Amino acid sequence: MRTSGHRRRRRQVSVPVPGGRGEASHRIEDDQILASSMLRHGLGAQRGRLNMQAGANEDDFFDGAWCAEDDSRAHWLEVDTRRTTKFTGVITQGRDSQIHEDFVTKFYVGFSNDSQSWTMYTNGYEEMMFYGNVDKDTPVLTEFPEPVVARYIRIYPQTWNGSLCLRLEVLGCPLSTISSYYSQQNEVTSADNLDFRHHSYKDMRQLMKVVNEECPTITRIYNIGKSSRGLKIYAMEISDNPGEHETGEPEFRYTAGLHGNEVLGRELLLLLMQFLCKEYQDGNPRVRSLVTETRIHLVPSLNPDGYELAREAGSELGNWALGHWTEEGYDLFENFPDLASPLWAAEERKLVPHRFPSHHIPVPQHYLEEDAT
Repeated sequence: MRTSGHRRRRRQVSVPVPGGRGEASHRIEDDQILASSMLRHGLGAQRGRLNMQAGANEDDFFDGAWCAEDDSRAHWLEVDTRRTTKFTGVITQGRDSQIHEDFVTKFYVGFSNDSQSWTMYTNGYEEMMFYGNVDKDTPVLTEFPEPVVARYIRIYPQTWNGSLCLRLEVLGCPLSTISSYYSQQNEVTSADNLDFRHHSYKDMRQLMKVVNEECPTITRIYNIGKSSRGLKIYAMEISDNPGEHETGEPEFRYTAGLHGNEVLGRELLLLLMQFLCKEYQDGNPRVRSLVTETRIHLVPSLNPDGYELAREAGSELGNWALGHWTEEGYDLFENFPDLASPLWAAEERKLVPHRFPSHHIPVPQHYLEEDAT
């Protein structure tokens, strides 16, 4: 292991402190904290917040730190601030425990703008070793000699007492808002420019086309049929092999707009398309894992006729029922195939599995009738 002759002095501090990015206060969300591994679920990355307390029973799902799965020096704890940030230092702390004496004594620090390429903090000629804790409870402030501007920060523990466990607060100040950062770096350049307006049927179709053109290798647009007025019901598939059913790969579908005049779901799915596309391009490890390991289908408007009817009338002239149902008066929300009830009924009659297999539920006959929706 390389060591540095430049030691940073330890400073005991009381928290919270000005400039904290929000791990302790939970301004940083759980999904912004990642780790290379975890010892078990109760010691995951989300438990690595400064001053995190263990649960009443140790070794449960609410333990008092992040702990790595083994003693490798390659492990890391990462924070994504989701914006350009000037990092000025960190506060480290050991594991909250009445049993264990786990704390990190030395560590390296790395920075990134895309979570893929990392630059280590150096003293000019080699990676700088920072000195951490001398016990498990006392927070120790480490200030960087010079601030670093980036989006992501990682702590790489190198030596520790007991097991490799850490609680952390990152210090710094934002140089951009989340919205401006994503507008510049992490959003699709589209006609609506993420202005959160309502999208008409034509606007929705155009936006889906833009996303498909931005990410042609992971997206596919298809339609699942037509409405009574002849509008195609579009869906977007997001997968590393769009158009292919991969054996063993889980699939799921988000469907919105069943009630045509309830518009939030449509907008959320359109934003989700853009987010997945650009985060995949930017190398977000969680999104890349999701896209490569799952086949995702997004249907933003299952009742486009109802949406257009309500949009044309406007909120002043319309009412709560206008566009709510289909052209024929069906409430799509209450007309999804219910394949669970037949299974439950068969179980009550003790027909499972010899007469009614639980791994294959037959489609009820009335779903095949001409007037079925």
